[in-house]
Amino acid sequence: MSQYERPNIKAMQGYTWGEQPDDDRTIKLNTNENPYPPSPQVTHALAQLDMARLRVYPQPTADPLRDVISNLHNLTRDQVIVTNGGDEGLRLALTTFVEPGAGFGMANPSYSLYSVLAQIQDANIVQVDIESDWSYPEDLAQQMNSQKVQLTCLVNPHAPSGTLHSLSQLSAIAAQLDGVLLIDEAYADFVEPTQNYDATQLLADHDNVLILRTFSKGYSLAGLRLGYLLGNTNLIDPLITKTRDSYNIDHISQALGVSALEDQAYAQDTWQRVREDRDMLAANLGQLGLHCPTSHTNFLLATVSEDAPLSAQQIYSQLKDVGVLIRYFDTPELNNKLRISIGTPEQNQILLARLSEFLNP
Repeated sequence: MSQYERPNIKAMQGYTWGEQPDDDRTIKLNTNENPYPPSPQVTHALAQLDMARLRVYPQPTADPLRDVISNLHNLTRDQVIVTNGGDEGLRLALTTFVEPGAGFGMANPSYSLYSVLAQIQDANIVQVDIESDWSYPEDLAQQMNSQKVQLTCLVNPHAPSGTLHSLSQLSAIAAQLDGVLLIDEAYADFVEPTQNYDATQLLADHDNVLILRTFSKGYSLAGLRLGYLLGNTNLIDPLITKTRDSYNIDHISQALGVSALEDQAYAQDTWQRVREDRDMLAANLGQLGLHCPTSHTNFLLATVSEDAPLSAQQIYSQLKDVGVLIRYFDTPELNNKLRISIGTPEQNQILLARLSEFLNP
């Protein structure tokens, strides 16, 4: 270790990402990517790019893309900041709203990067345990306030369970919190349309709410690293004018992001296909004894029963041996569970066939 590291950096562990295979044969169901390719309009836009534009800096604040995003959500440009992946949005929120040594709040379990970024900021991490049915405790806001939390991150739909929390509950939490509430909607594109879920309506009632979106899941652009934050101007302005990196979104990403958002018909078709495949996969996993709570994401969290012939870790390992990657978390609250991304119908069938071999020998 370097003698020059800050003490909090020396003491922390970095983020552990999902395994990335280096071959085309492995079925990759471990990092929640969209199983379908990006819109053909994205391919066309990439082919039409003027390479001479790469000689100069990109539009500093990605205004053309901000305009498309604001129109999509019925907001104004000054309520949008585009970020280098959703993760940069999280880092910016921590940098801007959490003083070193102050409180950062999150649910447990949740996205593990939250705590990593909080440690980098040298924040005091306050974790509130989720109930056994994946709901938030009624006193979540009070617990955060008692620890002087300045930023609370809640992912909705929840990861890793896939549970969707209601807008009324999120609104109540925002109203009670003394600090900022960031609603991480990385998976919101896969929510059932019948839920009429639209968290942007919270922005009209609360000046302390940020909403995080990403192109990685719904728009099949995980390799591009593009996301955005929505919020009232009192929250967005310091992110854009003070703490954001200069030219944080390159010219190519700006152009492809516009193309992806403009082809809503294509994107929404892939979301519906994922929903249908998710319901099918959940039903078949249940028949194998792997039961999943209702999911509004592009993944399922399957619980391995105590009387199953293999443990969750053993199932994960045996699937990996036959070229199928899923996610196993070696933590007390998740060590009997497996997170499985929704693949193509063909990939899902191979997964089920392998599981049937292991669980019904």
